[in-house]
Amino acid sequence: MKRILSLSLVLSVFILNFGLYAQDESAMQDESAMQEEVMQEEVMQEEVMQEEVFEELAEVNFTQELKNRFIEGGPGFMGIVLACLIFGLAIAIERIIYLNLATTNTKKLTQNVESALKSGGTEAAKEVCRNTPGPVASIFYQGLERSSDGVESAEKAVVAYGGVQMGQLEKNVSWISLFIALAPMLGFMGTVIGMIQAFDKIQAAGDMQPSLVAGGIKVALLTTVFGLVVAIILQIFYNYIVAKIDSIVNDMEDASITLIDILVAHKK
Repeated sequence: MKRILSLSLVLSVFILNFGLYAQDESAMQDESAMQEEVMQEEVMQEEVMQEEVFEELAEVNFTQELKNRFIEGGPGFMGIVLACLIFGLAIAIERIIYLNLATTNTKKLTQNVESALKSGGTEAAKEVCRNTPGPVASIFYQGLERSSDGVESAEKAVVAYGGVQMGQLEKNVSWISLFIALAPMLGFMGTVIGMIQAFDKIQAAGDMQPSLVAGGIKVALLTTVFGLVVAIILQIFYNYIVAKIDSIVNDMEDASITLIDILVAHKK
C-alpha cells in the first residue's frame, strides 16, 4: 500500500512538472513568435523609410540637375525656349477646358428638340437650345430661328453658323503650332551660336584645347535638347486638341443634318 501511494505521488509530481514544462515551452514559443513579428514590422518600416528617402533624393537630384543644365545652357536662348513652353501650355490648357465644356450629348439634344417641336412648336425648341451649352445647341438655335423662312433658309443658317463655331473651336490653336516650330529652331540657333563662341575661344587661345571645345559644344547642345523637349511636350497637347476639335466638328455636322431632317418632317 505504501508503495502504491509513493508511486502515485511520484507520478503526480511528474505529470505536474511535465504540464508546467509544456506551458513554459508554449509561452516561450509565443514570445519568440511575437518577437519575430515585431522584428519583421521594424524591418518593413525601415525598408519603407529607405524607399521614401531614395525617392526624395531622386526628386531633389533631378530638380537640381535640371536647374544646373538650364543655367549651363545660358539664360538667353534657354529663357526664350522656356517662354515658348509656358505660353504654349497656357494656350493648350485653355483650349482643352473650352473644348471639354463645348462637348454635348448631341443625341439627347436632338431628341429634346424634336419632342419640343412636336409639343410646343419652334419657340419651345428654341428654349431647349438656349438652355443647352455648346456649339451644337447654338447651331440648332440659328436653324430654328430661320425655319419660319423655309427649310432652305434654315439650312443656309446652319452651314454659315457652323463655320463660325468651327472658328471658335480652332481659336489660338495656331499659336501652339507656332511654338512647336519655334522652340527647336531657337534651340538650333543657340547651338550654332554656342559653336561659334567655342571656335572664337579656340582662336583667341591659339591652341586646340579639348576643354575649350567640349565646354562650348556641351552648352550649345543643351539648347537643342531643351528646344526638342519643349516641342515634344507641346506636340502631344496639340494632337489631343486637334483630335478633340475633329470629334466636335463631326458631331456638329451629323446633328445639323438631323436637324434639317427634323424641320422637313415638321413642315409636313
